[in-house]
Amino acid sequence: MTTGYEAKSAVNGFLNEFKNFQDEVLSRMKAQESRVEALDRKSANAARPALSRAAEVEAPHQKAMAAYLRSGDDDALRGLEVETKGLNTAVNAEGGFLVDPQTSERIKSVLESAGSIRAIAQVVQVEANSFDVLVDHGELGSAWSTEAASVSETAAPVVERVSIGLHELSAMPKASQRLLDDSAFDVEGWLAGRIADRFAAAEADAFINGDGVDKPKGFLSYTNVPAGTETWGEIGYVATGSAGDFSAADPADAIVDLVYSLGAQYRSKASFVMNSKTAGAVRKMKDADGRFLWTDNIAQGEPPRLMGYPVLIAEKMPDIAGDAYAIAFGDFGAGYTVAERPDLRVLRDPFSAKPHVLFYATKRVGGDVTDFSAIKLLKFAVS
Repeated sequence: MTTGYEAKSAVNGFLNEFKNFQDEVLSRMKAQESRVEALDRKSANAARPALSRAAEVEAPHQKAMAAYLRSGDDDALRGLEVETKGLNTAVNAEGGFLVDPQTSERIKSVLESAGSIRAIAQVVQVEANSFDVLVDHGELGSAWSTEAASVSETAAPVVERVSIGLHELSAMPKASQRLLDDSAFDVEGWLAGRIADRFAAAEADAFINGDGVDKPKGFLSYTNVPAGTETWGEIGYVATGSAGDFSAADPADAIVDLVYSLGAQYRSKASFVMNSKTAGAVRKMKDADGRFLWTDNIAQGEPPRLMGYPVLIAEKMPDIAGDAYAIAFGDFGAGYTVAERPDLRVLRDPFSAKPHVLFYATKRVGGDVTDFSAIKLLKFAVS
């Protein structure tokens, strides 16, 4: 068993090794600059621009990562640890490497812009294998009493535990060794783009339609019942009044009914969720005074609004069809939670697909409904 003294000694040893690594880098840069200056004095024709010390100091982890991706050379990664925003670049016994912070940030930005529920849900980062949410969905009883009368027992609140397990999401893009050997090729940019595309599509689908088996559980996978009759574990819906379509007489009424089926405590932070085909149909709707319910925001980056509420275009939502739940409305910050580990691992495999190099990337993420009252659905059916 490791003692506190041994752990402290190990940490101190690591810090000393990292400082020595930095000192060695600086020493080599100074020696290189001295040689360049000497050449400058001997021959003006051989003059070279001075080396940028700041650039070299800031980029050892990027150079080490690029060397590993191109050739599998992990010498520069050994003993080098860079920490920033909770992300690490390190080496473990299995040969796995955490992707460097610059690449991780690039992947994160693509995930958030891919029309995923994570853009409006609660997102938490955890170090464990699961994330538990305690939800109080009962009413604490109360009663009026008089000074002399006895006080009777009232109802107690009901607390539910929602456990969100983390599942492994993986991608394995490949590139030819010749392409990796080309120094002009942006290895990190290519890797980030390919992995981000795979992860974004898989996550977006799972948060909506996932069955919870080796993947997050989507909010459409739960039992749906007419709004007002649902209990814990069920999501309420409003019917359009027409099979596979909006009502021909008053199509906008279903949207209004959906909005007001959600409790007032959730409506202030609520959003609509639908795909592009559904949005194309909804944006044509007008109220009784001939005004469009849909408004496009003039400010760049701001989502469009429907009845004043923001709209998230999520292509994994179902199309309008018979009995389809094509539109969701709710406070997803309260209703759905995404739990994920902050690290993204990349393993380089130059042997399995010669002459190509495979990059096996893994990420652990989970998701589940945490407040069933915070989400309502629009069902394209008579009832």
